[in-house]
Amino acid sequence: MPLDEFRAANRANWDDRVPIHLKAKTFYDIDGFKADPERISEMVEFDRSELGDVTGKSLLHLQCHIGHDTLSWARLGAVVTGVDFSEPAIAAAREISEASGTPGRFVLAELYDSPDVLPEQFDIVYTGTGALIWLPDIAGWARVAAKFVKPGGTLYVRDGHPVLHTIDLDRTDGHLEITLPYFEGGPQRWDEDMTYVEVPEKVEHSVQYEWTHGLGETVTALIEAGFRIEALKEYQFLEWQAMPSMVQGDDGRWRLPEGQDRVPMMFSIRATREG
Repeated sequence: MPLDEFRAANRANWDDRVPIHLKAKTFYDIDGFKADPERISEMVEFDRSELGDVTGKSLLHLQCHIGHDTLSWARLGAVVTGVDFSEPAIAAAREISEASGTPGRFVLAELYDSPDVLPEQFDIVYTGTGALIWLPDIAGWARVAAKFVKPGGTLYVRDGHPVLHTIDLDRTDGHLEITLPYFEGGPQRWDEDMTYVEVPEKVEHSVQYEWTHGLGETVTALIEAGFRIEALKEYQFLEWQAMPSMVQGDDGRWRLPEGQDRVPMMFSIRATREG
């Protein structure tokens, strides 16, 4: 399937992010990851409690970017494969795998086309934080995931909560104002030349497009694709500072300064594919 103008713009944007993210010492610290065979990413450190022991299990990471989280699962014993639509990201993931001595396979494919490129099934399909907003069709994503998960296998996704994506994140007065759609519809266009890491370098292709998906839409899509929902959790924190008013706690996570239960910040779903 050829990319439409929206996803083509996103791919160009993510291609530009790769060399910047490889330099990021706070968010990724790839040099430290290569040097320390015991190190795993903060994202995976959290998610491992939800997935349990992955030793010997085949794990597919959709939208894997540079493979930092993917290879963290490998260090926990999984046999990992990562898929991403960015050629520079896949090249970087392969280099990190080789340089760190952490085995992993990385495949170049756009998400909706990935079952044609990778006709296999896995014990676990994993989607990391910050992935779903880049996809125009949540039902199509669920069908892709179902094709990859073995009968009786597990899908796990943790992402920013759809409520978070409706809020004006630039307000500095602490007020929460809903300004964006909650339910799936057309793309939201953004023009941002910086990424989420601390490196002060700009991307050349700054235009990007995002899509919102309501929590009910996501859960229903998974059920209709043949999954049984085992757990649905909502969290009051983030692993990044989404709003200027958020405060970082002793655990390194970011929360609203008061009234922390006002809105959910993240959610996770663990689902089993029906046999």
